Amino acid sequence: MQYTTLGHTGLRVSRLCLGTMNFGPRTSEQEADAIMDRALELGINFFDTANVYGGGKGGHQGWTEEIIGRWFQQGGGRREKTVLATKLYGEMHDPLMGPNDAAGVSAYKIYRSLDDLLRRLQTNHVELLQMHHIDEAINWNEVYGAFENVIAQGKTYYVGSSNFGARHLAYANAEANNRHFLGLVAEQHKYSLLCRLPELEVLPAVRELGMGLIVWSPLAGGLLAENILHPDDDPNSRRSQAAKQLSETQRTQLEGYEALCQELGESQSTVALAWLLQNPAVTAPIIGPRTIDQLEAAVHALDVELTPDVLARLNQLFPGPGGQAPQAYAW
Repeated sequence: MQYTTLGHTGLRVSRLCLGTMNFGPRTSEQEADAIMDRALELGINFFDTANVYGGGKGGHQGWTEEIIGRWFQQGGGRREKTVLATKLYGEMHDPLMGPNDAAGVSAYKIYRSLDDLLRRLQTNHVELLQMHHIDEAINWNEVYGAFENVIAQGKTYYVGSSNFGARHLAYANAEANNRHFLGLVAEQHKYSLLCRLPELEVLPAVRELGMGLIVWSPLAGGLLAENILHPDDDPNSRRSQAAKQLSETQRTQLEGYEALCQELGESQSTVALAWLLQNPAVTAPIIGPRTIDQLEAAVHALDVELTPDVLARLNQLFPGPGGQAPQAYAW
């Protein structure tokens, strides 16, 4: 396993981050336990979750954190070996919170949500606490005051963001400097060969601010995974439905991508992850395996180095926005 530091901190995390969103609704607790155990065996120490995960059909919000909490209690150093990141922001449907359960990151919401998620996770701290979305009504004095307190209490060690715009990262960094506070150490953002818009503003901001970049949806919701162009016989499956919704442009891109991956002798998932891992701005893509086989296949991407020629061909297939701003806008 390869490791790097999370942004400008001294915290060392694996170059792949285990995403747990499937745990509960799509992956049984028994299989989730086996995946987490195997991840640690493979050297993946960085796990990501969120307080709203598990709230899919037939589930409930917090279910995923509960599964992770019960896994921690099995002992064997599971908690000590894990760098755990979770997120808060969304409504948890808690009647006791009344109108303050609304989506956002007020100090009230931070304190209450953090205590609740720690209870579900059966731990006294999380290494990285992230705001799941930007709160447009955010008051940085209020938010940073709460974050400074929970760090002082040892309930979290670092704070980060998710789905922020570059300007929000800049505002947050400026306010942290004013308070002589470390501030946000990482941004979690959607980025892939099929979603390169962050190259305009977010990636440059992350690099210049010294933040880590944790990538979600690195396979573009499965479009960059195997067999999307050859769906199974079930017309109602997720893969079949996704294939039906492909535009002609996407289909042409993915046909070229499939041919390139076959030429390289690598799976499409592997190439998509390897492309991200070669970007110096990326700390770790989040992988969301539903099985141990998928987990082990994802780890292979760390061994794949794409040549400049292959990178150029990928750029032709999946053109980015033309560089970073303002150059991409102006000249």
